[in-house]
Amino acid sequence: MKKLRRSARLVDMTQHLLAQPHTLIPLTVFAEQYGAAKSSISEDLSIIKEAFESQGVGVLTTVAGAAGGVKFIPKVKTEDALDFMKELITHLGNPERLLPGGYLYMSDILGNPITMSKIGKLFASAFADKNVEVVMTVETKGIPLAYATALYLNVPVVIVRRDNKVTEGSVVSINYVSGSSKRIQTMSLARRALPEQSRVLIVDDFMKAGGTVRGMIDLLQEFRATVIGCGVLVETADVSERLVDEYVSLAKLQEVDIKGKQIEIELGSYFQK
Repeated sequence: MKKLRRSARLVDMTQHLLAQPHTLIPLTVFAEQYGAAKSSISEDLSIIKEAFESQGVGVLTTVAGAAGGVKFIPKVKTEDALDFMKELITHLGNPERLLPGGYLYMSDILGNPITMSKIGKLFASAFADKNVEVVMTVETKGIPLAYATALYLNVPVVIVRRDNKVTEGSVVSINYVSGSSKRIQTMSLARRALPEQSRVLIVDDFMKAGGTVRGMIDLLQEFRATVIGCGVLVETADVSERLVDEYVSLAKLQEVDIKGKQIEIELGSYFQK
């Protein structure tokens, strides 16, 4: 590679780190790529580290030793998360979003790449220290949220299906009780989709009683997987019995007045840490 000036090298290194979050990169990789001494690379990384932390991009962690290196971990400052979620809650609180049954119309938000990227980074930040190996969701609305989260954790996405797909080979299927409707439903996951004993983060867009998330947790037992956490974009407050005990929510639907078309939404448990 053509030897770069230091300013260009800093830009290229920054891009390299951003593109590979949660990946340990040996200093020798940078030294060989740019034809620079390790001491110079270390100085460059100190500059990048300071910029990342001051701008709320994330943190750089250094692992010492022959097998060591540097790792970029995306993080979100609390004040930045608050500003973003307060703005998003304002959008979610628009009475025109109210649907029958007290649900909110969120398809436009879930279809916005920039918004999804910010939400994904919030979840990735919340579970950054949990050694996540896979992000799981159930089709269909949770899919963009899962991919956005997985991007910042640098892990694969596994999608639970409502029905079997011939193209996925043998599957594991379970019946579960929908928390809101109390109906018996089915969800399936291909055997090849998830290695056994994986560490899984579950994400979903909306949670009432938590029947769907509970179903995914039960399904994961068939794969001897470990559920390290659950993140939901919006949870409802008016639930007599929650089927999931531990989860992180970004927003809470506190009260819905269908007749008066009033929606009250507040910050979720993410901000109670």
